[in-house]
Amino acid sequence: MTEFYVDLHVHIGCDSLGRPIKVSGSRKLTFENIAKECFYRKGVDIVGIVDAAAPGVIRDIENLLDSGEMIEIPGGGIGYKDRIVILLASEVETSEEHRGHSHHLILLRTLDTAKSFSRSLRRCVSNIFFSTPVCAMPSRDLYMMALDAGAIPFPAHAFSPHKSIYGNCVRRLNDAFPHEILDSLLALELGLSADTDLADTISELKQYTFLSNSDAHSLPKIGREYNVMLLEKASFDETIKSLARRDGRRVVANYGLDPKLGKYHRTYCPACNRTFRNQAPPVLRCPECNSTSVVRGVFDRIADIQDYPVPEHPVHRPPYRYQIPLEFVPGIGPKSIDKLISRFGSEMAVLHTALEEELAEVVGRKAAHLIIEAREGTLPLVAGGGGHYGKALINNGFPNLDA
Repeated sequence: MTEFYVDLHVHIGCDSLGRPIKVSGSRKLTFENIAKECFYRKGVDIVGIVDAAAPGVIRDIENLLDSGEMIEIPGGGIGYKDRIVILLASEVETSEEHRGHSHHLILLRTLDTAKSFSRSLRRCVSNIFFSTPVCAMPSRDLYMMALDAGAIPFPAHAFSPHKSIYGNCVRRLNDAFPHEILDSLLALELGLSADTDLADTISELKQYTFLSNSDAHSLPKIGREYNVMLLEKASFDETIKSLARRDGRRVVANYGLDPKLGKYHRTYCPACNRTFRNQAPPVLRCPECNSTSVVRGVFDRIADIQDYPVPEHPVHRPPYRYQIPLEFVPGIGPKSIDKLISRFGSEMAVLHTALEEELAEVVGRKAAHLIIEAREGTLPLVAGGGGHYGKALINNGFPNLDA
């Protein structure tokens, strides 16, 4: 068995004809460019592209298969250059009755599965040509449709204040799903502002595998959070076995941002333009103007709904390792990242295996030390909130790092 780097939530910005898919996504974020980024720069082995039900994306996949640039592989997935495996997926928005909206990821085994799911989805959405189509049904009906198609559904960024199952829909999953769906549910995506310690204060989540994915809207964001999976080989079937923790396959580690770096970690008041980083959670209304029209932080939402005062990790839960992407490291810009990737082969190699003295030969001693601190999760941080990322700090500010 082999360990693979896996990021199962990457968006498409536009198709090969330049037509938008994810309006907020980069136009460089095409199906082919994602595969190339993973191969040449990121070192991600398995990548989930979550707009594979959009007709323009399906057409691009067909063209890449017809040209021989990519192949469908046994066990499910699209192969690129004998190393990268792309898993097809669809992110879909649902609406709970008398509650909010939430996003969900649907993993699709083959291109035929994606085509079939796209046809089914077309009947209940108004925007099948775009990313994250809004579905005119509650999440339980979407999950039944996905399971009937042989697909694997699970909640996306489950605690985010906007459009997530816990963030603005329900306090408990059985408020949205019947038991037969909960029994078949394999996983839950944590999102950038949560981690294992936070999620494992909710007792009903003990049985599920946690995923840390990037939710990338641009090429550089791919792999900012990822999972290490122990698999026999890279494929859809093996990945699903790891989610089910079956036949020795499993997630052996989650790598992600410290939740403080997430855009929605603490509650933010738009009227006062303040993020309440130092108040005891849960902050559910503004302490200054008393408004309840706040962007509720993930940390605060979980504190509001948790039923354990401290995390209780099940025996199957892997470690969650804080790791800051290179672009978050103070003083490390695009040119430095290019030099590092040129020297070490991929961003994963820089983050995981390059020695400090080797890094110093490329970017200098001070920057190399910061990369090691980012690897070990020891950089001091200021919490994010209200749509603004947190920040990594050195000496209470961003240094001017010389060589």
